[in-house]
Amino acid sequence: MALRVSAAALVAEARARIPEVETADAIADLGAEDLVIVDIRDVRERQRSGFIPGSVHAPRGMLEFWVDPESPYHREVFAQTGKRYLFHCASGWRSALAVATLQDMGFDAAHLRDGFTDWVEQGGPVEHPEPKD
Repeated sequence: MALRVSAAALVAEARARIPEVETADAIADLGAEDLVIVDIRDVRERQRSGFIPGSVHAPRGMLEFWVDPESPYHREVFAQTGKRYLFHCASGWRSALAVATLQDMGFDAAHLRDGFTDWVEQGGPVEHPEPKD
């Protein structure tokens, strides 16, 4: 089966129209009061690889509903005024698509260009969940 548009093409189109943040800049900005870092990776990825300290987890499949103030699934973390939202996944593909969709909805956000993998490679701090008993 041939697709009309590949996943890579969708990501490239999204990246061409959304703000991208370089890893070094995000590491330097970590802890800024106006910054909300949103991890859209699967919960198992967070458990296995750790996460950026202070980041909020929002599963990719629920993101549009959590951001929408009229949705019954809305989360208050996405209703904060004066905040900068930086989304990330493992490599920057899912977060590019997510941020493009959120911008289509009217939600201002950026994404971590090269994702959590690059964050780790560049020495960004990582927290690990407490082991379950």
